[in-house]
Amino acid sequence: MKILIADDHRLVIEAVKAKLSELEAGIDFVLAMSVDELLAGASDDLDLAVIDLNMPGAEGQAHIDEIRRRHPVVPVIVLSGYEDPAVMRSALERGVLGFIPKAYSPEVMLSAVRLVLAGGVYVPPMMLSSLPPGVVAGIAGAGPAGEALPRGSSAAAAQTLEHLRNVLTERQVEVLQLLSQGKPNKLIGRALGISEGTVKIHLAAIFRALNVRNRTEAVVAAQTVTEA
Repeated sequence: MKILIADDHRLVIEAVKAKLSELEAGIDFVLAMSVDELLAGASDDLDLAVIDLNMPGAEGQAHIDEIRRRHPVVPVIVLSGYEDPAVMRSALERGVLGFIPKAYSPEVMLSAVRLVLAGGVYVPPMMLSSLPPGVVAGIAGAGPAGEALPRGSSAAAAQTLEHLRNVLTERQVEVLQLLSQGKPNKLIGRALGISEGTVKIHLAAIFRALNVRNRTEAVVAAQTVTEA
């Protein structure tokens, strides 16, 4: 397997490299710390490209567009410090298959990468909960009513949101958001103004609704419910 990691911070690159090494033995990593290095290191034989939005030479998301244009078959994940749903949606509309905020835990990142490598799309719950119901028709890439939506499209993300709102309460969606950031029960409770015991009750309900066994599976399952 060959993976490109592009970020302007060496510590971030090394941390991501160490975590992704758990995918399998013998991964060939290509590292880049600027847009020039990114474009020089990218190739069609990459199995995955994990790219930051903010690096020397970047102009908005133009470097994402260029990688997608030059190497359309390479799956791209954005790993970014941005947590603005509008930025996330813009990246997904460009054809990236995942957007992972750097605030999220290493385990969530690894699960998201596994999901993308398996042919899915990873959309942060914080983006899903910001979209109003019925937004599918207004997102670029959405097909007409009744048409199957392609994997990796932002329309699939909106469809996922509608499913989540059918099986989870608004409070449970909020718990799932914070869960996806790797926060422990105590901090989730503090953020939402509820007790740690109530958080556990919500988590049990989320696990049952999404048919999962643990916290990491719950975050990943929230992205895959429309794939079934």
